[in-house]
Amino acid sequence: MYEGAVQDLIDELGRLPGVGPKSAQRIAFHLLAADAADVRRLVDALTEVKARVRFCDTCGNVAEAEKCRVCADPRRSDDVICVVEEPKDVVAIERTREFRGRYHVLGGAINPIENVGPDDLRIGQLMTRLADGTVTEVILATDPNVEGEATATYLSRLIAPMGVTVSRLASGLPVGGDLEYADEVTLGRAFEGRRVVGG
Repeated sequence: MYEGAVQDLIDELGRLPGVGPKSAQRIAFHLLAADAADVRRLVDALTEVKARVRFCDTCGNVAEAEKCRVCADPRRSDDVICVVEEPKDVVAIERTREFRGRYHVLGGAINPIENVGPDDLRIGQLMTRLADGTVTEVILATDPNVEGEATATYLSRLIAPMGVTVSRLASGLPVGGDLEYADEVTLGRAFEGRRVVGG
């Protein structure tokens, strides 16, 4: 335990996701030792992000305007929507340069243990976007874990009666990985997602 302001800083840093008590303490002492100008830049960046950044009215991605850059881009295809859990997932998919459609950010995944149900996610907004018949395919790109699978299953059952094609990202073995280190679920998915080669 430290005195006053130092302990308060450690406590606040410890509330950040992925930052445990030891990491919070290291960061706090780094900030104490840092130049005042460096700390001021960090404070300014935090203040600025809270003041300027919001969530896109259409898809839920991070934006500095009413629409994010993807929703504002007229070159993107309107007939395919890729559903992801968080804005960081949009960035990951965009880095591949493989997807040219639109996104929908749910804001999480169904997780009964954490009391997160369908009503806590942006599922209603997704259904509204699908209602006009423009979208012909929905790609479910939720995380390949229990919560992501539950969310994908729930969404596919909800969307299928609308006549929209529902697809799921393939999952399996990472490039450069060894079979002996793959868990059973990953290896099973790789078998399910196999495709014909050659011809």
